[in-house]
Amino acid sequence: MTKCLITGADGFIGSHLTEMLVEKGYDIKALSQYNSFNNWGWLEDVGCKNDIEILTGDVRDPHFCKHITKDVDVVYHLAALIAIPYSYVAPDSYVDTNIKGTLNICQAALENGVSRVVHTSTSEVYGTAQYVPIDEKHPLQAQSPYSATKIAADAMAMSFYNAFELPVTIARPFNTYGPRQSARAVIPTIITQIANGMKEITLGDVSPTRDFNYVEDTCRGFIQLGECEGALGQTVNIGSNFEISVEDTLNIIKELMNSDVVFKTETKRIRPKKSEVFRLWCDNSKIEGLTGFKPEVDIREGLRRTIEWFSNVENLKMYKEKIYNV
Repeated sequence: MTKCLITGADGFIGSHLTEMLVEKGYDIKALSQYNSFNNWGWLEDVGCKNDIEILTGDVRDPHFCKHITKDVDVVYHLAALIAIPYSYVAPDSYVDTNIKGTLNICQAALENGVSRVVHTSTSEVYGTAQYVPIDEKHPLQAQSPYSATKIAADAMAMSFYNAFELPVTIARPFNTYGPRQSARAVIPTIITQIANGMKEITLGDVSPTRDFNYVEDTCRGFIQLGECEGALGQTVNIGSNFEISVEDTLNIIKELMNSDVVFKTETKRIRPKKSEVFRLWCDNSKIEGLTGFKPEVDIREGLRRTIEWFSNVENLKMYKEKIYNV
């Protein structure tokens, strides 16, 4: 049985990826960031919690990374700091987690003979589209400290493929959404405010466009890349090849939730002008050519499932809809 280590398994995408890999018969070691509350993040909510080995620790520690990658076949490296607004005020912590953490995982994987590392990138590394749809040859633009550290982390991972022949694939997902997504993201922000009965909701700029991907599709893309020999040494987008504005997304959510809510712009939610990524639209032809990947959940169905999850009272109470979550 193939043994997988998932770093960032306690997060939004990581917890869904954990469930999907268990369903496919993989033996899973799931890393949750250490905390003294012994809380495993979203792994607390997965149905396969008793079928996996849950570890707690931190990818910023190279000795710990060497320890957890022993006897592992495949590493899915998702652990990262991802909130863009927080990167404006705490950029050094992003360097430590995103760049050094990736270095630690790659070095440990190399020393322990791991047969595959799937490193997680982000569409934010492209910045505002210079052309659409965005393929993997699009220039990289560091429009936030977060995206700068992800550009560097991607380069670090690929350097281990080129310099040391570590079997690396860089998975570059566009905007993933779905159950368990953090409140810092726009779709949970909209849904939780409406679900809590607010008649007026606060958002930032609603004009940017995104290529939204339902979380199950993103995870399918990860797994297909992890199983594809042709993806070794490659950077590969995971997206839907569908562009929609934040405002149009808001209107679909309003319709699905039977809401007449109005929105107002809140200044603190707006990124600095040169830092805002105004347009993202994924060219997913490379992953389709390599693996046959096609997204299975369209935006309306994905939003319907997401609304259903967030509207559950037990889930909704875990979110603080009146606080701007960075």
